[in-house]
Amino acid sequence: MKLTIKQIAALAGVSVTTVSQILNNKGARFSQETRERVWAIVKEHNYKPDFFASNLINRKSKTVGMIIPDVTDYFFSKIVEGAEQYFNALGYMVVLCNSQQSQEKEISYLEELRHRSVDGILFATPHKLPPEYDLKSPYFQGMPVILIDRGINQREGGRLLVKEYEGAYQAVSYLIKEGHRNIGMLKENTGYYQLEERFNGYRDALKDGGIPFKGRYVTTGDLTVPGGYQAACQLLKQKEVTAIFCGNDAMAIGCYQAIYEVGKSVPKDISVVGFDNLNLAQYITPPLTTVEQPSFEIGFSAAKFLIDAIEFPERRVPNKIFETRLILRESVQGISKE
Repeated sequence: MKLTIKQIAALAGVSVTTVSQILNNKGARFSQETRERVWAIVKEHNYKPDFFASNLINRKSKTVGMIIPDVTDYFFSKIVEGAEQYFNALGYMVVLCNSQQSQEKEISYLEELRHRSVDGILFATPHKLPPEYDLKSPYFQGMPVILIDRGINQREGGRLLVKEYEGAYQAVSYLIKEGHRNIGMLKENTGYYQLEERFNGYRDALKDGGIPFKGRYVTTGDLTVPGGYQAACQLLKQKEVTAIFCGNDAMAIGCYQAIYEVGKSVPKDISVVGFDNLNLAQYITPPLTTVEQPSFEIGFSAAKFLIDAIEFPERRVPNKIFETRLILRESVQGISKE
């Protein structure tokens, strides 16, 4: 039979509050003998804390909510992995919600998580929040929220920003250095990313390389393997294109297939560069040259920000900027500059 915290208190001859504080490592004011007595009973009966019961005493559920736009997206799977590693190490459980990029679903999940008394929410959103759900609104009073939103919602702290412009600029500059002048781009339709920084990096690298921008060299699709395939099929109608910069690695994989279907090969006929450095990028043929962004570390840092906001509400949450770097593999081949 599972003991309750009340029964442990009775066996130890102390109050329920005393047991709760000792179990939550807040019992420094109690004597060594009292702490040892409580822990001995806990170990003897293999007691596991009921966090929802202890929530009544500590005002903490040791549960956090996490809302993400797409559970099938490789980028977000690494975000979740990084966040969970930090949360789990501190004994926090994660309630994971998939909004499918719908703001209506996001709001519904926010309401549900509040009703479930989570200690805080890690919220990845492609949307600008309505005024009533702005982080400064009374709605979030006493409920820490950390946004992963590419900086689209204004706030004083807790901004997690990736140097995407620099990464894209470096990738396209590398293609130019390798002799390419007819460089296309597969760009996103809509959704979480709204990758203007990557597009701006592409355009500016062309300009600085003395290459005119051509709108027909940019085609759009979903940031998925099928999306990349469809966008590449459109782009490959421009027969002179010798290199393609892709909005992410998933698009690059679809791009490979489209190139293969028109009887060409990577990198002999067309060079391809991705963005993200997913684990699988090194295992496709040929291995993909790509821009690495630290998605695992973004999730890990967001989780740390959230726990710090829960544990130390008086502290200001800092901002963090993540570097990108170009990972050279075998999907780019130089061409003659004759």
